[in-house]
Amino acid sequence: MAIDAAAPRAGSSGATAPALALLANAFVWGLSWWPLRELQALGLHPLWATVTVYGSVVLAISAWRPSAWRELLRTPVLWVLVAAAGTTNATFNWGVTVGDVVRVVLLFYLMPLWTVLLARLLLRERLTRAAALRVAMALAGAAVVLWPEGGGLPLPRTLAEWLGIAGGFSFALNNVMLRREAHRPQSARALAMFLGGVVVAGPLAATLAAHGAVPMPPSPAPGWIAGALLLAVFFLGGNLALQYGAARLPANATAVVMITEVLFASVSAALLGAAAITLPLLAGGALIVGAALLAAR
Repeated sequence: MAIDAAAPRAGSSGATAPALALLANAFVWGLSWWPLRELQALGLHPLWATVTVYGSVVLAISAWRPSAWRELLRTPVLWVLVAAAGTTNATFNWGVTVGDVVRVVLLFYLMPLWTVLLARLLLRERLTRAAALRVAMALAGAAVVLWPEGGGLPLPRTLAEWLGIAGGFSFALNNVMLRREAHRPQSARALAMFLGGVVVAGPLAATLAAHGAVPMPPSPAPGWIAGALLLAVFFLGGNLALQYGAARLPANATAVVMITEVLFASVSAALLGAAAITLPLLAGGALIVGAALLAAR
């Protein structure tokens, strides 16, 4: 998952094409859980799939804009973006593969909570009443989503739920860092985000594989290699579409359109049996999405 916080470009010839580009990106990410599960069925764990897919994109960016490496290597702060983006993608891809897709995506979209806190720490933004309201809504939504049927505290109880929350936090950090470093070249920021998927997911997968927690990558086979390369093309295309749309629409409009990822993920997961849609899930999801919409305003 990669977001570019480029400023709106003056002289835009209309909002339709940028909005459609953002919808295309949200569609790619909203349905990304399905090919990741298909790759897992072929023996490729989502962490190894992240390394393969993002490594392919890094090679493409390196061939297209080799100067991006010079900017990345001489700008230490961009490595915070590498870590944030890498953690985002490793946890999100892993979470939606092993858990209930809708629950993971909703917990991932607790970003309004984390963004308020990180913006206060890193951007020195003051905590307003509106921001406090968004935090309260997000926390209430998370409590409803996580509330166990048999009673008890509304805390994450599965690996997928923890991964969703961790991914949302790192995604908020990713977005705050993009705002802070918006003056850096676009290619360097894109390289940092995709490189993160390799340098975070790779060592994590290797460590877990050494302890028998995840399987090693399968032997090269046309099926999973072709699937991973095709997914890399879609992820790169989604990122380019996002950068095109985000550069031509106001940031609040971009955020609203991006929330459609929740819709795409929920509908596809429900249709394909990868999620259980319940009344508490809908109620909690409404609070979380509402907080995100308020943040977009």
